Amino acid sequence: MVNYKIYIAYDGTKYNGFQRQSTHPEKTIQGKLENVLTLLFKEDIKLIGSGRTDAGVHARGQVCNFHVKTMLPEEEILQYLAKYLPQDIAVIQIREASPRFHARYNAVKKQYAYTIDNQLFPDPFLLRYAYHVPEKLDLAKMRQAATYLLGTHDFKSFTTLKSKKKTTVRTLFDILIYEEAGIIKLIYEADGFLQHMVRILTGSLIEVGLGTRQPEEISAVLQARARSAAGSMAPPHGLCMEKVFY
Repeated sequence: MVNYKIYIAYDGTKYNGFQRQSTHPEKTIQGKLENVLTLLFKEDIKLIGSGRTDAGVHARGQVCNFHVKTMLPEEEILQYLAKYLPQDIAVIQIREASPRFHARYNAVKKQYAYTIDNQLFPDPFLLRYAYHVPEKLDLAKMRQAATYLLGTHDFKSFTTLKSKKKTTVRTLFDILIYEEAGIIKLIYEADGFLQHMVRILTGSLIEVGLGTRQPEEISAVLQARARSAAGSMAPPHGLCMEKVFY
């Protein structure tokens, strides 16, 4: 068996997320990739992703792996994928990995970016990739609020995950917030992210930036361990999976 590791980028606008669904698998990133790879290798391909992105969420550096019986030249695989994949899904790189490599289990850190268009008029060229907030955001207060989130915490307040069996403890290594010409970037790095975690964190920080929530309140939100304590969930189109670290 050959284990291939692939790096992919995609515009998630038209898709129901990364994970393959039993109904309409062609509307998912995983479904599209598995279908083309199955036709190429002439065997049933099961793709393992480093993480699941929601419907409408994008990726620059999603990492996947898959096992096949037949080994093909990497250039041949890339040429085939370039020909048959839709233009909103791109395979950046493919290479043979060690037999034991697992895209999800071997990941030690992930980086996501959330883009906010903080101009009075939205940039027409960013409508699919940035959340437009016309009211001026206070970045100093947002950065102050972000400090309460760093470290290892129970992020139950910042997820829609309902399962009581899965831990909601994660380690958030860094949150960088910077602005250039009215475009604000929030860069999150953690050992892993819960369902909708980045979008709820962003929605809460936006509320701080708008002055409807004070920075120090974020500490109480963490301690509450209740989704109702956190802010609203930012829309998916501003979110992008940037990088996975191994």
